[in-house]
Amino acid sequence: MGKVTGFLEYTREDGPVRPQEERVRDFQEFHDALPEAARREQAARCMDCGVPFCQAGVMIAGMASGCPLHNLVPEINDLVYRGRMEEAYRRLSITHSFPEFTSRVCPALCEAACTCGLHTQPVATKENEKAVIEYAFRNGLVTEPAPLVRTGKKVAVVGSGPAGLAAAQLLNRRGHEVTVYERKDRIGGLLRYGIPNMKLDKTLIDRRVALMEQAGIRFVTGTDVGKDLPAEELTEMYDSVILACGASRPRDIDVPGRDAKGIYFAVDFLGEVTKKLLDSQFQEPPLDLVKDKDVLVIGGGDTGNDCVGTCIRLEARSVTQLEMMPKPSEERLPSNPWPEWPRILKVDYGQEEAIWKYGEDPRIYQTTVKEFLKGKKGRLKGAVLVSLKPEKDEKTERIRMVPEEGTERTVAAQVVLIAAGFLGSEPYIADSFGIETDERTNLKTAPDGHAATRERIYAAGDVRRGQSLVVWAISEGRAAAREVDEALMGYTNL
Repeated sequence: MGKVTGFLEYTREDGPVRPQEERVRDFQEFHDALPEAARREQAARCMDCGVPFCQAGVMIAGMASGCPLHNLVPEINDLVYRGRMEEAYRRLSITHSFPEFTSRVCPALCEAACTCGLHTQPVATKENEKAVIEYAFRNGLVTEPAPLVRTGKKVAVVGSGPAGLAAAQLLNRRGHEVTVYERKDRIGGLLRYGIPNMKLDKTLIDRRVALMEQAGIRFVTGTDVGKDLPAEELTEMYDSVILACGASRPRDIDVPGRDAKGIYFAVDFLGEVTKKLLDSQFQEPPLDLVKDKDVLVIGGGDTGNDCVGTCIRLEARSVTQLEMMPKPSEERLPSNPWPEWPRILKVDYGQEEAIWKYGEDPRIYQTTVKEFLKGKKGRLKGAVLVSLKPEKDEKTERIRMVPEEGTERTVAAQVVLIAAGFLGSEPYIADSFGIETDERTNLKTAPDGHAATRERIYAAGDVRRGQSLVVWAISEGRAAAREVDEALMGYTNL
């Protein structure tokens, strides 16, 4: 441990961000880095706990506590404090495939479980991680050498999101011939088309994919396995197949007027915005989608927040965000002790920008849509909202949110974005491969494993565990790669 009293001497300091009035004019990343001396001070705050909860990655009360990748957080922080950035990168690379992604989009499970955060602010581990990986890229430390020996085994990875990319990376390093299939026109899955550019610059995906291509991984875009390419044909071509195609079936809102024109699923909307930006090299933002319109976002999670930030950049007249659940407490409740994930109020970048532009937080809690209202030619013109109240289900004894009579009110809305989560994998995936799904329509696998119900087929990421985080997808992809390697070779050294 480098700085024994660092957590007493230094307070948490995050990197600077571009002011709202500047950043909402473009779709570029807006988080800047701290100077090296300040970054080393932040790393010095790490306490090197006897029990580093930050790297545990365990489930507590149904929520993850600590990093699912089991990154060696105290060791990496100590090396950053000492200025030994190359060693910090080497240490981080033991457990992590793509720190450049998680250091931008992960909710920082490591920080939520940080012992320093029990009494003060947690260590800025996420920004420390970003500093390490960007130092490594700037100094040519990040390489992806082609394996010296090939095994003669061929593996297909269906889906190029974080789970698929992580699996492909490790299997290629082992010497297997790996081909990644992606149904979209560009590699990246939800990294590409589900997360806005201001949150994750797409050149970072291209930078990593270029290294993987140089190492021998083959990428095939515009091919929807199970439709364009039959599953049986794929299984004949490869020794093993990993399905990492995500939980891409969005949850809908079944109320009168749902067929009105102007209602979109959030991920489809975000993907369309990103594609138009990329196709025009960011010269033609698709302002026509929401400019001077009242936007209603249904869903209070990360995707809903991304919709808020995106609509502000597309010059929406107003943005309102609906959240079914009650407003969280601003501080931990006794029922939510550390190191559980803190169920507290979070104001993310989209809400910050909405407060700056419209003068108030866009979120309305305990509220949902009762009806969509149509105007001329079936176009959406508004929505009837209704308040919700908690009620215990007598059969299950679970609390559910039910409509409260007499609370209906109408709001103007010409665009609605449904960000209510996902139901699981799309049915044609399981049907085409002849494999089973569980009660949540996720692909069914062996207990504590990734082998599907058909020989030589594996599942990883959201398609197996349901909608989750990028860090969990990377963890799943790495674990699936180890299973496949052991099945192909009789042992694994991954």
